[in-house]
Amino acid sequence: MRNTLLRMATALLCTMVACAQVMPMQDFDLEKLAGKWYMIGFATNAQWFVNHKAGMKMGTAVLDPTAGGDIDLSYANLNADGTCWRMTHLAKKTETPGRFTFRSQRWNNDNDMRFVAAQSDEFALVHTIKTKDGVSEVLNKLYSRSPEISVALQQKFVDFSLETGILSDNIAILPKNGKNTNTECPAA
Repeated sequence: MRNTLLRMATALLCTMVACAQVMPMQDFDLEKLAGKWYMIGFATNAQWFVNHKAGMKMGTAVLDPTAGGDIDLSYANLNADGTCWRMTHLAKKTETPGRFTFRSQRWNNDNDMRFVAAQSDEFALVHTIKTKDGVSEVLNKLYSRSPEISVALQQKFVDFSLETGILSDNIAILPKNGKNTNTECPAA
């Protein structure tokens, strides 16, 4: 128990230091990142994730730039019973290109989202600091244009997540939803 608390305290301290230094990528171009993405990687020390990660599967996200430079974000995951779980946010641009903020009504938290790295036809690495009641948690996501992604990009995601204080047990490369079936939610 003492070791677990020490590990968590160390991870929290590392997270606070590392996250303050995570900057958005250079040459950020929102238009190039528009469209459909597969959520391949998910990493956070948040307790809800620790409790549910075993059942999580790959989902999709659609990034739709607005005329004002904000992003309409739409997420969808296919549940085991065939129903769809959906969530949307309007992420507002900041003065820093590649950095956006939004308030989640569903989770009652404030989000500071940064596009850390991307190659618009292949992958995007997103770092989000979620704050609720004065407590901040890090969430890193790895997106891909297809349900497949290279081992090298998976490792880049793992390394980045470790650098931002996420415990190795809390970094997941999400499995696909199923075999030989429709594995995505239909468009809303």
